[in-house]
Amino acid sequence: MAENEIFEKQIISDFSNFDDEAERARFLAERKRQAQEDFKKPFDPSALLEVRHLRKAFPIKKSLTGKVLQELVAVDDVSFKLNAGETIGIVGESGCGKTTMGRTILKLHESNGGQIIFNGEDITDYKTKQMREIRKKMQIIFQDPYSSLPPRSTVGGILSEPVLVHNIVPKNEIRDYVLELMDKCGLRDYYYERYPHEFSGGQRQRICIARALSVNPQLVVCDEPVSALDVSIQAQIINLLKELQDSMNLAYLFISHDLSVVKFISDKIGVMYLGSMVEFGSKNDIFSNPLHPYTKALFSAIPNPNPDIKMKRIELMGDIPSPANPPKGCRFHTRCPYAKEICKHITPEYKEYEKGHFAACHLLEE
Repeated sequence: MAENEIFEKQIISDFSNFDDEAERARFLAERKRQAQEDFKKPFDPSALLEVRHLRKAFPIKKSLTGKVLQELVAVDDVSFKLNAGETIGIVGESGCGKTTMGRTILKLHESNGGQIIFNGEDITDYKTKQMREIRKKMQIIFQDPYSSLPPRSTVGGILSEPVLVHNIVPKNEIRDYVLELMDKCGLRDYYYERYPHEFSGGQRQRICIARALSVNPQLVVCDEPVSALDVSIQAQIINLLKELQDSMNLAYLFISHDLSVVKFISDKIGVMYLGSMVEFGSKNDIFSNPLHPYTKALFSAIPNPNPDIKMKRIELMGDIPSPANPPKGCRFHTRCPYAKEICKHITPEYKEYEKGHFAACHLLEE
């Protein structure tokens, strides 16, 4: 965006006759132009995963001819880079698009726009057959360890199937390979013949982790892997993930509600609100100097174990708006305690305010 455009926006004080629809159209056109420019840029050779202007929308209403009349935009213009051996934590309220983003990156959902570059290869438009080889390098750990395991298969069968399908080792070596994998994940060898219903939640999640790692991936999307577990078990699983990352040089996209867990495991953090990335930066930058009001509100809700220190809680009024009908201007303005008139009409630009620290807020421009 040109400097004179930013200046013109800052000096606007009277929005009584402001054309919101025209401003929205101008913003979308500018964003599309910027995306087209970014798509032409060479891929970053140091990044394992590079996401550019990712978009995912689900149709709500269609015409008789199949034309989409209304859609729910779950992920809107999200960009970031993830290096090998690195962890990016994604935080935000329920319904902000964290899980949909993770599944779209893995192509469990087809994107509606943007680029997904994995290992220097643009896989955005890859079909099922083309993705078969890539699947070995990209895996997911689901949130619910109870429903994500097939109840009629033994642990040995669950872990052996991906090894067999992707020809990881010769058939006569599969059992030994699986037993070694189970040992890495803290599972006893006699669990091999047991069924999922015989295990606790923590043990089931270890099985899910072992299944994800059975094909030697480079990237693992951890979709709230500890949210369904007791606190004591959460610590064990998080430590296990850290150990496996160090030994196998894994890259994690770690989705979670728990900010203390994200702070412990992450190198970088992205904050999502209503499908968009409102702030992104290193762990130290995000926790020591949060820029966006939404990030500040999230951090103010973290309980402090010291009873002598009273936290000043930033209370957000109202519920998160519907992604099918998001507010005009800044999407957060309906709940932001610092919102100004400009926030209701003009969408803030997502840009770099410090080295590697991005945010989208009109207050920062002032």
